[in-house]
Amino acid sequence: MNRNQKIAIGCGGAGCLGLIVVAIAVGLIFGFAGYFSSSSSNRNYNFNSNSNRTNRNSNSNANSISNANSASTSTSSLSSDDKHKLFQAAGMTKDSALITKVLKKIGYMDQSGTPTSDYEQFVKDHFSWALKNTQFVMSVNTEEKARAYVNEHMSD
Repeated sequence: MNRNQKIAIGCGGAGCLGLIVVAIAVGLIFGFAGYFSSSSSNRNYNFNSNSNRTNRNSNSNANSISNANSASTSTSSLSSDDKHKLFQAAGMTKDSALITKVLKKIGYMDQSGTPTSDYEQFVKDHFSWALKNTQFVMSVNTEEKARAYVNEHMSD
């Protein structure tokens, strides 16, 4: 293995590690944002709006069920490999909005921005996937290449 190949593998590993950190940070940001927005809105409710809050929650649950069904339909055509490729490319763009869009597309984030129960395992599996697919990781090693890959494959 020559020096350039070692550097490429190191950069690919660093990019993957960076992607994992970004994905966890996005998950935490969305988690905290949801926590703070719900706790601050609860302080603003008056006594008369308690019944409305219950109705809103039931509507919200109905919407999340239908969104979950549509998300699973859109991801059924993607293989595990395709999901990892989209996730890797999105992470390389360093664009949190695009990463969120991809996570929703591949089914690891619901429409409200909450990571699904499978998300954590997917991220763990992604690290080993990236080590086995360094050639792909290197093919999207710039923000421009990564964004082009995501744009090309998100319409599927």
